[in-house]
Amino acid sequence: MSARFQGRTAYVTGAGSGLGRATATLLAGEGARVFAIDINGDAVVETVDLIRAAGGEALGGVVDVADAESVQASVDYMVEQFGSLQVLINVAGIGRAARFEEIDESDWTRTLSVNLNGPFFTTKAALPHLLAHRGANIVNVASIAGLRGQAYCAAYCASKAGLINFTRSIALEFATRGLRANCVAPAGIQTELISRFVPREDFEPQLVAYYSPPKPGKLFKAQDIAKSIAFLASDDARTMNGAVLVCDGGMLA
Repeated sequence: MSARFQGRTAYVTGAGSGLGRATATLLAGEGARVFAIDINGDAVVETVDLIRAAGGEALGGVVDVADAESVQASVDYMVEQFGSLQVLINVAGIGRAARFEEIDESDWTRTLSVNLNGPFFTTKAALPHLLAHRGANIVNVASIAGLRGQAYCAAYCASKAGLINFTRSIALEFATRGLRANCVAPAGIQTELISRFVPREDFEPQLVAYYSPPKPGKLFKAQDIAKSIAFLASDDARTMNGAVLVCDGGMLA
């Protein structure tokens, strides 16, 4: 395995499972010292243990990314322990399928709080440390749902569309100061959450089929998308800033 992140430190949200865990372990395998956070304490401990068992270096914390104070405290602790923060990877996200009439204010607010406020809070807390290192960068995990509409996903689509333009804005504002910001926009990923999804009988089949992969049942694995995240976070992608790397097997095409 390459050592693209040797000597670098990475803060990864949603690292307790799925894409977050895959990303954290991949970066650690390529030399990064990883600070893994998740709202699930047991899960983030498992991720840290996996990294250490493979010979990597990692610390972890229980953090709700929708809580600005918790995020700030975790970033402060990471920098205290590792001495720097050079790569920020925002993976944490939530979403559920529901008819629009069923979405109440708490559902809407919680989805945007995690998916959009979370990256704002982590970026705000990490920014001084990122700007201290030329070549530092941010990778946000959006979705193809942020690039097109999807029935029964109004809150999720809104949050991911917002995250894409948030990323572009940060990329432009800090380009002259050596900070890059990009995002990946994957389609469905083979995770425990997706594997449990069964379309409700009252969902119109043709609308659900619209966001099914070209090859039914052939979802990408978390490790596949983690490789794209690692690419954007590495110097291999130093020419990319404000980019949306679509990882969907051709769905949008």
